[in-house]
Amino acid sequence: MSKFIRVDMATKNVATSEVPEKYAGIAGRALTSNFVADEVKPTCHPLGKNNKLIFAPGYLTGTNAANSGRLSCGAKSPLTGGIKESNTGGTFGQKMAKMGIKAIVFEGIPAEDKYFIVKITMNDVTIEDAPAETIGMGNYEAIKVLQAKYGAKAGVAIIGPAGEMKLSAANISFADPESNIRSAGRGGLGAVMGSKKIKAVVIDDAGAPGVPIVNREAFKSAAKRFAKALTTHPVTSQGITKYGTNILVNILNEAGGLPTENFRRGRNEWANDIGGETMTATMEARGGKPSHGCHAGCIMRCSQHYVDKQGKYITSGFEYETIWALGANAKINDLDLIAYADRECDDVGVDSIDITVAIGVYMEGGVIPWGDGKAAMELIKEIRKGTPQGRILGCGAATVGRVYGVSRVPVVKGQAIPAYDPRAVKGVGLTYATTPMGADHTSGYAVATNILKIGGDVDPLKKEGNIELSRNLQIATAAVDSTGMCLFVAFAILDIADGFQALIDMINAQYGLSLTADDVTDLGKSVLKAERGFNHRAGFTNADDRLPEFFEEECAPHNTTWDFTDEEIDEVFNF
Repeated sequence: MSKFIRVDMATKNVATSEVPEKYAGIAGRALTSNFVADEVKPTCHPLGKNNKLIFAPGYLTGTNAANSGRLSCGAKSPLTGGIKESNTGGTFGQKMAKMGIKAIVFEGIPAEDKYFIVKITMNDVTIEDAPAETIGMGNYEAIKVLQAKYGAKAGVAIIGPAGEMKLSAANISFADPESNIRSAGRGGLGAVMGSKKIKAVVIDDAGAPGVPIVNREAFKSAAKRFAKALTTHPVTSQGITKYGTNILVNILNEAGGLPTENFRRGRNEWANDIGGETMTATMEARGGKPSHGCHAGCIMRCSQHYVDKQGKYITSGFEYETIWALGANAKINDLDLIAYADRECDDVGVDSIDITVAIGVYMEGGVIPWGDGKAAMELIKEIRKGTPQGRILGCGAATVGRVYGVSRVPVVKGQAIPAYDPRAVKGVGLTYATTPMGADHTSGYAVATNILKIGGDVDPLKKEGNIELSRNLQIATAAVDSTGMCLFVAFAILDIADGFQALIDMINAQYGLSLTADDVTDLGKSVLKAERGFNHRAGFTNADDRLPEFFEEECAPHNTTWDFTDEEIDEVFNF
């Protein structure tokens, strides 16, 4: 990849250049986070002129390697006030890579009070007025309008009504191969895009030369070994393929780590009603697709097409975290209703984790009753209307807690804690507390080792080994997020040594390098140091690396508490 594109929305100037030397050797999250750390003023207002939004595919994105379709998006987060990398599937990242585009940077704020489309082809980058009918339109319909105008196979990155309103839980949605929606969901980057008056970025890769590979035979051999690891490991070849990520409902419930009723306990008696096994059986009975890839080349296929009783499509990427938040956490045991809520979040363009966790905070505050799915759905629909209530919800769980005077608000650095109780899965609790991203399970997925016993066995209920586990997984994740690989490849490469080596061998073969495992570790460390450095300059201290105090309460059924001292928590980033 050789192009580095800057789009200045204030002047409408587009500059395409060779990649700056300092970014030539990095990609994905490594590039977005280092760029934000270098060029964004840490104390700037996230919606102001000094913030910048960057898209960057990973090292392997756009190749024919299995599961190499991810795109990193970066900026200062309106939700956390710190640095943010948000990762997505869809077709956009692969098209960028095949066109030789290392990164696209969006900066400045236009004087005009209207929205624009940024169109990218092999020969040009243009800025034009957004079609009037797309303003205020839901993402599903707006993608149809744009692909009718720019081509059915055009890649689309778009904000919904929430991004136009600059709500701090607004996401950036990306069209997948069927023109359904995948999202760079967390951290409010849709609000940043909205502040720059960009309704959508459309990319057409017609004539793209494809991704250059220095040593094709070596790459082909390594890619074959890598795919073998994915198709051999039981999680990546069977578990999530058949049941999606929602297979975790019953697993976490059995482990006592399924947060129920706003994190009051870790187990409930009706978890199977919303679990992956029930979800898959429902789709099979209705003629849906229990297994589906979010981008070309995915062989794990953990996504799905969830359909209604008449077989009509409702939503894809129906993930465990969203189902848990409305299900166990808000006590709604109706999968169909949760699916419609997930679709509404995608269509309006908001993070379906922060919004659904916020529903639990509404229930905590007595605004709506526990388990009232219809009331929850009506609240979510208020976002689209732009009512005061909708805008409050659209800014996430922390804002809802402040507005309604609720003290039991599960957030870290302003971002909602998802899906795993830190008192019963202590490794992931340390990740929630310390990641620069705000509470984010994907930043260091200790559930793999604590609960699934992948990559080792560290007791989820005790302190021992969990500091090292969270540290090592955060380092590894920062590196994986830079490769352009789906994070779920970690399940296989943590257990299958040749799968990990094959990943390194693919990068070496593609670029003519000789990286080692130590180099990959060093890359992960450097990314985290850049992110922590930005947050420190933005005003964050170790005091921000803490969980809410209500986690000092016992969590049934194990009756464990969050018992790490401040000093112990601070050891996670002692490298």
